[in-house]
Amino acid sequence: MPRATHRAKPNENCLGILTNLDFMRKPRHNIEIENFLPHRPPMLMKCKTPYLDGESVETHFEVTSDNLFTNSKGQFTEGGLIELSAQTCSAITGQDFFEDDDLKGLGNKVVGYISAIKKVDIQMLPKIGDILITKATLINRFDTGEMSMCTITSTTFRNDDLIVDCTFNFLIHEVPR
Repeated sequence: MPRATHRAKPNENCLGILTNLDFMRKPRHNIEIENFLPHRPPMLMKCKTPYLDGESVETHFEVTSDNLFTNSKGQFTEGGLIELSAQTCSAITGQDFFEDDDLKGLGNKVVGYISAIKKVDIQMLPKIGDILITKATLINRFDTGEMSMCTITSTTFRNDDLIVDCTFNFLIHEVPR
């Protein structure tokens, strides 16, 4: 399957490393990022996404009792907080494997891997009914033409209180159909 047309051909820098500096994307508002993620229930975190561009994303997520990562005490677990952050982060780079007008995520299939969790600082576990706002920012990115490798940082808030601070490395690539 051909790549999205807005993706630039990788450029080789003076050290011979392939890079792609053309990942500036017009902001998208109120999209359904779950259409662009390989996850399916029960792993999929259904989030509202009020903002997404080529370098940042914001998601809103409500902790529910039926979530796989909710424990018997009514808390959203550490694993759930990390997974929520990772899914939010992957939207930044993952969107570039789709055409701008493909808002349903039908034009391609991608797979992403957390290659490293560089930092996780969890201050508290939220409870059922809490609304979590996660903001992620792209730190760096290298495109090889077939795969994107990136570092992304994210912060998650509950009632304006910082509860999670993470930094991840990801590998994201297309899957042949």
